[in-house]
Amino acid sequence: MLSEATLDDAAALLAELQTRMTTLATAESCTGGLIAAALTAIPGSSATVLAGYVTYSNEAKARMLGVPQEMLAEHGAVSEPVARHMAEGALRDSGAGIAVSCTGIAGPGGGSARKPVGLVFLGCAAPGKATRTERHVFPGDRAAIRAATVEATFRLIRRTITE
Repeated sequence: MLSEATLDDAAALLAELQTRMTTLATAESCTGGLIAAALTAIPGSSATVLAGYVTYSNEAKARMLGVPQEMLAEHGAVSEPVARHMAEGALRDSGAGIAVSCTGIAGPGGGSARKPVGLVFLGCAAPGKATRTERHVFPGDRAAIRAATVEATFRLIRRTITE
């Protein structure tokens, strides 16, 4: 369930994107489509949101977004290079003005000492700009980690379009 605050943030972000006449694509793993769901819950979002990719498996990341199998094998799905390639693949495939990605471990299982539950990597790609990535470790349960990922992604998009 999306909170009112998240929906308000989504509406404000869509307004910013519309003002800048910029379109968006999402490439999501650990959120399972929550970023796109928050944005498309807002009436009129179809003018801005072009595509959403839910690439939960490594095979989908490779096939749909062009993430190299060698990269997945070397770094794992939850890594900075994979987040970068996911965003760049969504940008390339969708033709959007900006693309964002997330990959992480939402839990409750799946974590390790090197990659704990709550570890999330974000990527944001736009033509003519270097792809940005961020690493976060969010506290809480699965729902809290996924919600924090959505909010952090919105902030990353804002920084990318305003700088």
